[in-house]
Amino acid sequence: MTKKDAILVMNAGSSSLKFQIFEIIGSSLSRLLRGQIEGVGVRPKLSVKDSDGGALLDRTWLVHEVPDLLSAISKMGDYVRSIEGIQLRALGHRVVHGGPDYAAPVRIDAEVLQKLAAYQELAPLHQPNNLAPIRLAMQVAPHLPQIACFDTAFHRSHSAHADRYALPEALYQAGVRRYGFHGLSYEYISQVLPEVAPELAFGRVIVAHLGSGASLCALRSGQSIESTMGFTALDGLPMGTRSGQLDPGVVLYLISHLGMSAAEVTELLYHQSGLEGLSGLSSDMRELLSSNDPKAQFAIDHFVHRCGLHIGMLAAALNGLDGVVFTAGIGENSPEIRARAAESLEWLGAKLDPLANSQGVPRISTPESEISMYVIPTDEELVIARETLSILNAG
Repeated sequence: MTKKDAILVMNAGSSSLKFQIFEIIGSSLSRLLRGQIEGVGVRPKLSVKDSDGGALLDRTWLVHEVPDLLSAISKMGDYVRSIEGIQLRALGHRVVHGGPDYAAPVRIDAEVLQKLAAYQELAPLHQPNNLAPIRLAMQVAPHLPQIACFDTAFHRSHSAHADRYALPEALYQAGVRRYGFHGLSYEYISQVLPEVAPELAFGRVIVAHLGSGASLCALRSGQSIESTMGFTALDGLPMGTRSGQLDPGVVLYLISHLGMSAAEVTELLYHQSGLEGLSGLSSDMRELLSSNDPKAQFAIDHFVHRCGLHIGMLAAALNGLDGVVFTAGIGENSPEIRARAAESLEWLGAKLDPLANSQGVPRISTPESEISMYVIPTDEELVIARETLSILNAG
């Protein structure tokens, strides 16, 4: 039986591992399946669906069988090897931080891996986990090409003054600069705008990637010109457990007056803040929206308020605004948050269509609205697969 050439795309997190397999058909790709191992170390579960969303597999394990990410990667590898009729030609990986060195996808070797590991402190929630499957694959399949695709790369189109902090030149040269994140998501949205919202493809657009990690990106003619995230993925909007924008003096105070160590501050800002810290209840927007607790409402109000402020900032950076696109977990699935975010756009002439918003159709603004508003599901894995194939074809 002739086997299908395929690309395996991996996106590894702290307690989950997402993966997809794409068949290579000439210079095109066809999604074969998507899967996820979630609840690693707690309630490990593997779920796999076909390209149409039909269930292919649901399996659970005992905690000691999948206690950590490496064991989850191993289980995923066992499953992939059990699939008949495919021949993996490359692995594509989401890597959150490319630092100053990488402005485009790159084939991974030992030198590249060493450089990427140096950025782990800049993305401690993501980078170590992103690199774990790369290291393992280097051991078990050293001849299989691996491609790193970066969340920071899409934002390298920023102007120099947008990427600088008001710090000495030497620090900029050392890599202390504004990078921006969620670039794979924004790249996908920019690619589909000509088809989904042609009137925005060459316009001034703010894309709201709202999920457990959240940011906004200003696009002009499909290119990123500004983002709410900067040096690390802590900046900008409040997130599930991350603080978002913070006066750096707060960090100095935590260290000098409260005696917190760098490790304790890291734990606070990355794991104990955001919606979790504000509400004291949950980092999950769905749980907060369903709660009657005033603290849950306060956390939501704060999130929406900061969204409005940052939308105004990016509208100023664009010198006007033609449209807004909502994407990612909250952006795609929460009509209430979209409606409240739309309220902050009314001063720009935005008018929400409540029925369209409740139905989650692509266009959720009225015909009379001066600002077009859309809901577009993101597809970071497809971007990774395409970029991986491009490097393969380039030799």
